[in-house]
Amino acid sequence: MKDILQELDERRAEAQLGGGQARIDAQHARGKLTARERLELLLDEGSFEEFDMFVRHRSTDFGIEADRPYGDGVVTGWGTINGRMVYVFSQDFTVFGGSLSETHAQKICKIMDMAVQNGAPVIGINDSGGARIQEGVASLAGYAEVFQRNIMASGVIPQISLIMGPCAGGAVYSPAMTDFIFMVRDTSYMFVTGPDVVKTVTNEVVTAEQLGGASTHTRKSSVADGAFDNDVEMLTEMRRFFDYLPLSNRDKAPTRPFFDDPARVEDSLDTLIPDNPNQPYDMKELIAKVADEGDFFEIQRDFAANIVTAFIRIEGQTVGVVANQPMCLAGVLDIDSSRKAARFVRFCDAFNIPILTLVDVPGFLPGTGQEYGGVIKHGAKLLFAYGEATVPKVTVITRKAYGGAYDVMASKHLRGDFNYAWPTAEIAVMGAKGAVEILYRSELDDPERIAARTSDYEDRFANPFVAAEKGFIDEVIQPHSTRKRVARAFASLRNKQLTNPWKKHDNIPL
Repeated sequence: MKDILQELDERRAEAQLGGGQARIDAQHARGKLTARERLELLLDEGSFEEFDMFVRHRSTDFGIEADRPYGDGVVTGWGTINGRMVYVFSQDFTVFGGSLSETHAQKICKIMDMAVQNGAPVIGINDSGGARIQEGVASLAGYAEVFQRNIMASGVIPQISLIMGPCAGGAVYSPAMTDFIFMVRDTSYMFVTGPDVVKTVTNEVVTAEQLGGASTHTRKSSVADGAFDNDVEMLTEMRRFFDYLPLSNRDKAPTRPFFDDPARVEDSLDTLIPDNPNQPYDMKELIAKVADEGDFFEIQRDFAANIVTAFIRIEGQTVGVVANQPMCLAGVLDIDSSRKAARFVRFCDAFNIPILTLVDVPGFLPGTGQEYGGVIKHGAKLLFAYGEATVPKVTVITRKAYGGAYDVMASKHLRGDFNYAWPTAEIAVMGAKGAVEILYRSELDDPERIAARTSDYEDRFANPFVAAEKGFIDEVIQPHSTRKRVARAFASLRNKQLTNPWKKHDNIPL
């Protein structure tokens, strides 16, 4: 018996070394942790239960049969984060560069199937050179098996991808179908074709970092939702982020202890809106003052900054926030901000997370660039997402809501549950100056009359009371009471039930 137990310990020790100490040292020299070290930081201490530690590849081509390390380049299993269950896989770059083989893919598919079956999220740590060339089409088939499971799990369990090394070719499409992608600056990158192929095909000379680094994907492409400076920071923040999410679409997000009075009054909000209507202010200040303990986790902070998407807690419960940001492009809606917010709204709706919308929007961005880029269809994505959502929706208009953008931003007409406005809110087809120039075109030569007309228009429409008279605004509230009113609104909506007509699936304007 002792011999068998000793053999088990020896095999286990060999498996835990992955590609060997020399390759582990090389991984550390690049500023990267190993696959197992990452899981130790991500999961609660002692909670990891590993699957398939002794799996080996079955390939016999190109002499690879002589090298059959345990685990085959990926560590899989389940554990807990802050006491809540999660399934994980972590690719091991020290074993064949983390390349995906048939058995490597089977290990990932096994834990994804279990995650869907048992209703728990999947976090995938990607650090791979791509498909294992020696296995040819079997490797490609393995990728497709993983992709199919990403698709089936979408909207059923949260899926999070952590890009902590290279992720190229077919490998990028699995993260692309997950709910959130986070990257590490300077050590991770994603691209469909690498710099060498790009140079051969298009003659463009570009570095891996320029082509698919964290800065590129968080600022330009919007592929990634956030970036961190190193492995440790990312894994620590992921433990914090995980606490905002439910385990599945049948589960509610966790309620965390809070030490913040739901009826807290914030007198500073009464002066948040500047007297000059063209002067910006920071909408994140309002978000922080509504949230429990001023804490929020922002998604896609560096992309389309004219709209803010974030998770907060109110009375300990997760709420998704979508907010126009006057500090960037006056908070206007455009192609990028519409796409960003629409995806966030659909995630919240899929996982029963209530949505708070903070509105200060002058309309959609005009211009040929936007029209040629399809702003009509992209704007319709956000409109569709809000109208489709059945979760509790609370809206606060702070300064202005003009034109079609008023409709799009969770208006009463898109089944908003509570629609509040501050006294400073203007709800109209357009601003006073533009409206008067259209209504009184014949009087444009008379500046005094135009000024009088503008003043009259402002008196009649530059306020929330016309909309309130029609019931489109439920209540005009004092800015300082915003947290209290929003908290009470969400509290009253905890048992909300609303269903859409049966359909196989909708056809959102993609």
